[in-house]
Amino acid sequence: MASEKLKTEIRREQIAEAALGVIAMHGIKGLNVARIARRIGLVPSALYRHFRGKDEVLDAVLAMIEQRLLENVDVARREQPSAPERLQLLLRLHIKFIRENQGVLRVIFSEDLFGGKPARKARVYGMIRRYLHKIEEIVREGQAQNVFRSELNPETVSIMFLGLIQPAAILWNMSDGEFDVTRHSEKAWNIFSEMIVRTGR
Repeated sequence: MASEKLKTEIRREQIAEAALGVIAMHGIKGLNVARIARRIGLVPSALYRHFRGKDEVLDAVLAMIEQRLLENVDVARREQPSAPERLQLLLRLHIKFIRENQGVLRVIFSEDLFGGKPARKARVYGMIRRYLHKIEEIVREGQAQNVFRSELNPETVSIMFLGLIQPAAILWNMSDGEFDVTRHSEKAWNIFSEMIVRTGR
């Protein structure tokens, strides 16, 4: 029974990943069961054993995106001992995630995702807020360690941190990869860290 449940969870994740790949190529309007099935070598009817339709697949995609973002926070905490290094690694992991999953941007910024679905819009808002809250926690830890400037508002810093990523990621997406989002994020981090790290550290 446990083995069957694991197989189901793995298949659902495969379907969500395939859906994200379809969205990267065709957008949300171009997402359909046939394209998802073709991408992972299944017959379309097999997908209905795991999802009732496109809306449930999109919900699974959102859950997967949130899971990956929060996993990146866990990795940054595990691999780096201090708050500045954690934030810098988190920035790199976020950029890597976007570069490897171009569909993420097409999901988060698409009106097609929210059209007539206020509950889904609220879900995405909550997802982003939870991610920002994790970043706030790292900022507060840095202030407690006397590494980050104590007068800074952690919520504002977390939003500014996200601002290092989103505009550059949009430019990268719109230019079909011509804009170097990785190089930009490294330069932006240098400026950002000078603003938040206490002088004389």
